[in-house]
Amino acid sequence: MTVKTVFCGAVLVVAGMVAFHAPAFGAAGRVAGAAAAVRVFASAQPARLDAPNVVIISSRLVTAGQPTRSALASLGSQGFAADIYLAPPSVADAVHDEAAIVERQGMAYLDIPINFQRPTAADFTAFSSAMKKFEGRKVLVHCQLNMRASSMVFLYRVIVGGEDPEQAYTAVTRVWVPDRQWRAFMVRRLRKHHIAFEPY
Repeated sequence: MTVKTVFCGAVLVVAGMVAFHAPAFGAAGRVAGAAAAVRVFASAQPARLDAPNVVIISSRLVTAGQPTRSALASLGSQGFAADIYLAPPSVADAVHDEAAIVERQGMAYLDIPINFQRPTAADFTAFSSAMKKFEGRKVLVHCQLNMRASSMVFLYRVIVGGEDPEQAYTAVTRVWVPDRQWRAFMVRRLRKHHIAFEPY
């Protein structure tokens, strides 16, 4: 599995470890900057979410691959209010009692079983409705490897949220380079809403 590197402001996250990237302000400046970065980042980062390809979009939105059972059991304590799962529950690496684990914590759980080979307009409509329902609350969107999740969240951020597509797309490329099927799907959704961006 390819290890992904994610930049979040002054913090560099590599395979679940945190390092610091700061200009050459001297040792004292680097220490102070690192300490400040930790304080800011700690409020937004899930506490070591054990899942592949975790990408923190904001303090209220995180995408990832399949979390472990113990990671799912800790979501409520990390402030998550909802867990949206975008793969069929029959896939080999699914946690089959995920809904029960999540709901025991008082969270909402929703499964939108997207066929990886054939994503549809109806899938995006269902996902958009779910995201609107949980607006303002902290949400985890995940699938198996954060391929479905990163792509759907990108579309939602651009089409519904009005974000800059070039900027929003960096959260996709941190995880994967979408294949021909997914690029075509994203282009169709974007063109329908008159957004001239070409996924790469």
